[in-house]
Amino acid sequence: MGSVYDPAQLRTFLAVAQTLSFTQAARRLGVRQSTVSQHVRRLEEAAGRQLFSRDTHSVQLTEDGEAMLGFARTILEAHERAAAFFTGTRLRGRLRFGASEDFVLTRLPEILESFRRDHPEVDLELTVELSGTLHEQLEAGRLDLVLAKRRTSGTRGTRGTRGSSTSGAQGAHGELVWQDALIWIGAPQLRLDPDRPVPLIVFPPPGITRARALEVLEAQGRAWRIACTSTSLSALVAAARAGLGVMAHTRGLIPPGLVPVPARAGLPELGDVDFVLLHGHRAGAPHGTQEAADALAAAILAGGDRLHRPAGGPQ
Repeated sequence: MGSVYDPAQLRTFLAVAQTLSFTQAARRLGVRQSTVSQHVRRLEEAAGRQLFSRDTHSVQLTEDGEAMLGFARTILEAHERAAAFFTGTRLRGRLRFGASEDFVLTRLPEILESFRRDHPEVDLELTVELSGTLHEQLEAGRLDLVLAKRRTSGTRGTRGTRGSSTSGAQGAHGELVWQDALIWIGAPQLRLDPDRPVPLIVFPPPGITRARALEVLEAQGRAWRIACTSTSLSALVAAARAGLGVMAHTRGLIPPGLVPVPARAGLPELGDVDFVLLHGHRAGAPHGTQEAADALAAAILAGGDRLHRPAGGPQ
């Protein structure tokens, strides 16, 4: 099977599947867009199936493309294990990894478990915080690798662009894992009174979704009030399920028991948000730390399509 499905083509396929953009995939992989197109075309020829449906505006996975995701990950993981076994490299060191709570409640545990199995001699320290806080800790040298949200420049239709950010650490650097829309969600029974302030369920500053929610409401001239605030996503979800208000949340990570707020509520669009990997630059860091960070980053990028699919069970 390895002779049929080339690992380089599979990595390109995963990058396109996660970003839904040939341009973004090329940028992530450091190759030309024509190379990305060639890899995808050759993989489709090898499979005998169309893996993406694409037009001038969008790229989407076909059903066969969805099936190829699982096979691609399995083949690449086996390929990397074989390479590590025969080169005899054993990663060692302490890796301080920060992730926002969104990921910890989804499929990140699977990726971390696989990493621990492949690199048992790496001491992994996990910090779970708001994305804005993680960016600050990375900048201060207290983390080696961060998986968090980063602000894009605006509303729907600007997918793939980069804009201003709430802190210097959230600028244009970082590897894009995927991009998704922010939407308003709430309890199915929730009804908003157009004559009263919008009840908001939000993270405290420097929460990125909080900042976006307040910005778009202010721009619309819509009154709002804070109905619930907490650093715990579980607490915010519980408040939303109880009908206390609405929250800005990633479309691909809607928790069970909550639904998108209908358009008739008249709430403004929230735009897109990037999910990125950022590497720290710790002065005097042991050599193994950088190698361990690179290995975990590769594992996250390879499994990026799994991160924004909620794990089974309540969250």
